[in-house]
Amino acid sequence: MRALVALLIGVSLIVSASILRDGLTGLKTGDRYVTVKGVAEQDVDADLALWPIRFAASGNTLEAARESASRSRESVMAFLKLQAIPDDAVELQRLEVMDTRANPYQSEHTTPKVIISQTLMVRTDQVERIRQAARNVSDLVDSGVLLQSDYGPTGPTYLFTRLNDIKPRMIQEATAAALESARQFARDADATLGGLRRANQGVFQILARDQAPGITAEQQPFKTVRVVSTFDYYLE
Repeated sequence: MRALVALLIGVSLIVSASILRDGLTGLKTGDRYVTVKGVAEQDVDADLALWPIRFAASGNTLEAARESASRSRESVMAFLKLQAIPDDAVELQRLEVMDTRANPYQSEHTTPKVIISQTLMVRTDQVERIRQAARNVSDLVDSGVLLQSDYGPTGPTYLFTRLNDIKPRMIQEATAAALESARQFARDADATLGGLRRANQGVFQILARDQAPGITAEQQPFKTVRVVSTFDYYLE
């Protein structure tokens, strides 16, 4: 009986030692991994343009200011029409009327004026037409339109809205680049590349293609989409 008990105890110790050894081996292997990054970039063109055109008109009376503002608005619409931008791409987004006589700090010797400020928002997928119109904006000044730049952007904003269309392929490229880096690291370290431990897709960035101080991606119709993905691979 004692011999049987001793035998059972011995077998248990052997099995426990084997399990402990395998666990420690697995733990040691699990601690060995490499972190790599994969980068993917693609040049794209903006597919949407937003252009807030803000102008002001004034007069000694509300009626005079209103007539002046109406003429300016007609000039802006005529200018856009010459640039092949349809009327349905333009909408009045902001209208402000200010009577300078309501200002308690206004000088008594200043001629009372009513100032009307308007913002016409141009929204279109005809990006090239907006680019051309922006280059010719001085024609508006020549026609007597008093442009303002104290509210919002002073020029067109160019957006890229089809990010979801290129995401899958860019993620695939970033993943392939990271895997190749991991394989090269394993070869240099005289190790065998194991399975994937962890993955982080990363954040997609839309950058100005021609990056320079003071230039934002929104100001340029030509952009670069970039993503940096991070992966952990086991090493064996």
